[in-house]
Amino acid sequence: MQQSRRLTNRSMAFVLAGGRGSRLKELTDRRVKPAVYFGGKARIIDFALSNAMNSGIRKMAIATQYKAHSLIRHCQRGWSFFRAERNEFLDILPASQRGGDETWYQGTADAVTQNIDIVDSYDVDYVVILAGDHIYKMDYEIMLRQHVESGADVTIGCLTVPRMEATAFGVMHVDQGDRITQFLEKPADPPGIPGDEDRALASMGIYVFSWPFLRDLLQRDAENPNSSHDFGNDLIPDIVANGKAMAHRFDTSCVRSDPQAPAYWRDVGTVDAFWQANIDLTDFTPELDLWDSNWPIWTYSESVPPAKFIHDEKDRRGVAISSMVSGGCIISGTEVRNSLLFTEVHTNSYAVLDQAVVMPYVTVNRSARLRRVVIDRGVIIPEGLVVGEDPAEDAKWFRVTEKGVTLITQNMLDARAAKLE
Repeated sequence: MQQSRRLTNRSMAFVLAGGRGSRLKELTDRRVKPAVYFGGKARIIDFALSNAMNSGIRKMAIATQYKAHSLIRHCQRGWSFFRAERNEFLDILPASQRGGDETWYQGTADAVTQNIDIVDSYDVDYVVILAGDHIYKMDYEIMLRQHVESGADVTIGCLTVPRMEATAFGVMHVDQGDRITQFLEKPADPPGIPGDEDRALASMGIYVFSWPFLRDLLQRDAENPNSSHDFGNDLIPDIVANGKAMAHRFDTSCVRSDPQAPAYWRDVGTVDAFWQANIDLTDFTPELDLWDSNWPIWTYSESVPPAKFIHDEKDRRGVAISSMVSGGCIISGTEVRNSLLFTEVHTNSYAVLDQAVVMPYVTVNRSARLRRVVIDRGVIIPEGLVVGEDPAEDAKWFRVTEKGVTLITQNMLDARAAKLE
């Protein structure tokens, strides 16, 4: 364990958080995907940052690009406890045309290349490259230890998935020792794992490098006019072909409260996946344990009063069943079932929420009935609105997904109101 602590002390986390996440549709109209709310009070990026923090990494950088204000503000408010005098840092690195030309970050690798001088100033031996848009709990110390002990040029975090489910991922073809022999991007017929041919190793977008090796690789890539300057498209295939790339199995470093629990990792990149992952938290024993004080998910906690439930009359009772209700919520004569309510949601009499994911500062007015919905921040639900009972009617005004989840934003409601006037 001493060795792993020394490794994290000599490492930094570089979080790539610049992509919009367009599959989340209107949820990313005003914010980048890593800044989207999750789990009642957190943001998606909090999982990568908390994993780094809990693993012992105290030097972090976040590369931002698309509509970054919400993300930057969140990190300033929720992650400002790092102290430089203790050799701790969290730097926000917006795309700022530092290359001297007219380009922003051109790819995931270019986001690091443009900040080589900042990484140099951290004086680290190892860099952990992280995506800022996945939900999981992982001890990066274990991956760092494997990287050093194997002598790899790069170690890639990998999910073990059913083989034909790997068609949506970058897939690792490995030998018996988990050395990567081929990297295949979204193959139609993914290669199986030796000795376990029904399953495949899919990339998590997590990479560990020694900084001197990565620094040299980035500089050479920057000079290549044919490169897209992307880890998955350019750097990783080059190392697989000409160096030593190792697969790290997430099963070995996933943080679980129950040793028998499955390894939990979610890409909440679609409205359906986002809704499902949030609703899953209301299960009796959810697969993702947010209550584990040994591996907390750090975030910005607003100063709000406890949730309040009022009225106790027939059809006008403030109740929440199999639900998560955050601080500052007032459930006034509303029935809430299998739902997740973020901070400061206020509901009114005779309303019903069923399988609803409701973001902060939403107001639900009287007699509204909302089922299988995602409601964006700050939305005011009009009195008597019914969603989730007539898909054809819902689709006239809102975004209805393939699985029948309805996304509601204030712009959609305003357009509906204008048409109905």
